[in-house]
Amino acid sequence: MYRPVIYQIYPRSFQDSSGSGTGDLNGIRERLPYVAALGVDAIWLSPFFTSPMADMGYDVSDHCNVDPSFGTLDDFDGLVKAAHDLGLKVILDQVLSHTSIEHPLFNRSRQSRDNAAADWFVWADPKPDGTPPNNWQSLFGGSAWEWDIGRRQFYFHNFLVDQPDLNFHNPAVQDWALDVLTFWTDRGVDGFRLDTANFYFHDAALRDNPLDTRDMQRPTLRSYDMQFPEFSKNRPECLTFMTRLRKQADKRGTLLLGEIGESHHPIQRLADYTALDRLHMGYHPEMMGQTFTAAHFREQVEHYFALNPDGCPAWAFSNHDVPRHVSRWARHAAEPAGFAKLCAALLLSLPGAICLYQGEELGLPVPPLTYDELVDPEGLRFWPENPGRDGARTPMPWKSGAPHGGFSDAAQTWLPVKPAHLTLAVDTQNDPGSVLSHYRRMIAMRTANPALSRGPVAFLETPESVLAFTGAGVVRVFNLSPDPVTLPVKIAGSFLSAQHADVNGTNLHLGPNGFIIAHQTAD
Repeated sequence: MYRPVIYQIYPRSFQDSSGSGTGDLNGIRERLPYVAALGVDAIWLSPFFTSPMADMGYDVSDHCNVDPSFGTLDDFDGLVKAAHDLGLKVILDQVLSHTSIEHPLFNRSRQSRDNAAADWFVWADPKPDGTPPNNWQSLFGGSAWEWDIGRRQFYFHNFLVDQPDLNFHNPAVQDWALDVLTFWTDRGVDGFRLDTANFYFHDAALRDNPLDTRDMQRPTLRSYDMQFPEFSKNRPECLTFMTRLRKQADKRGTLLLGEIGESHHPIQRLADYTALDRLHMGYHPEMMGQTFTAAHFREQVEHYFALNPDGCPAWAFSNHDVPRHVSRWARHAAEPAGFAKLCAALLLSLPGAICLYQGEELGLPVPPLTYDELVDPEGLRFWPENPGRDGARTPMPWKSGAPHGGFSDAAQTWLPVKPAHLTLAVDTQNDPGSVLSHYRRMIAMRTANPALSRGPVAFLETPESVLAFTGAGVVRVFNLSPDPVTLPVKIAGSFLSAQHADVNGTNLHLGPNGFIIAHQTAD
């Protein structure tokens, strides 16, 4: 099984080549040598398709074209060729569970109840009192049903009202989704990251979701979190459709990476979607939350492989939807750079595939943003309790002394580049001790030792602040604490990577956020 290191690029924020203040495809192409020099295997491009941008491109109005703000199809073809010339595979972020409200298919569907597209989306009559057909909630807060005056019905939206859900119970919708993937595969794409892959199907009987019975403070910030979404997603039909997607992907030699967003039994869901003849690999957000403990990381790895020994998880600490992990886990850091190196060493030592998010290799924190600087609908709605996702989406800093960090020549960029990022720009990290240099070494180490990505691994019994495991003749020990620790662990082999580590006979001393990765067994 192919277990790549994948570098996620958020196109709006990588490089602006046109002076518009927004990143674009030609800008990405310009920076591909930098990405290739990291040593990664593939790039994952967040959506650049035609969109009114209500949710920054995750509301697609034409799945087979490029939004003019990012360029053209010819620009995309040039980007794919340039990536392939550098040995990089190209993975596209495909949004198939829903469309934009401006998509021609939805416009046709809402016109009447009997036209050719009438059943392409999820429509339902109101209850006799005019209220929605059931209690399903949107992830952006409030009911997941929106009244349409034309059809005199409600349509279902898991996300924004601007993002109506497609009806995958309709075979024509399934065929359409396969055709979308074929369109991009024919243009040389090597794989797809399937956005919200476990949201494709809903319960056809529209049964109410039950109460979330976990202990929590009520009401929660989002009404969505007070339910167990048993019927609005994760339906068994979705697993069947994953098999159909996989069959087509295998014929074309393309990779399927699924986002399995789930807070109830998340490891079980991830194992289900990557088992048998379903997705090649998948990830869930459990390593992108607030928890930073040895027990938590151990549980994710052990439980997944116990359920699916031959499966391939794709581990990630950050992406465009969560606060950057250097800030999210800051209370565990002795100092930012050393903590960023610890996180890199841990992530790139795990068995499975790895997803890195742009700027992670620089140790970027979440920059301070004011309300008037926000564009993310989540942040605008839930501020200040939840400032949204813009802090993870600010432009990439390339040059510390250039306007907007070398991202753009425009007078103003779509999100600002803050001083906290300029001090960590790419051109400031040329020395061997930088976070960027450390990432390059860690990726090279993983590439040179492919057994590290394959497992199996066995975890050692250690104090809570320490995560330690062995496999493939390599021991990895990580001090997740800002305090030093001494362990009765004997290490007598060659070091692959280390930080604040001292071996003294049968004892291993790790300084704050120290770690060691060595060719050796542990006693």
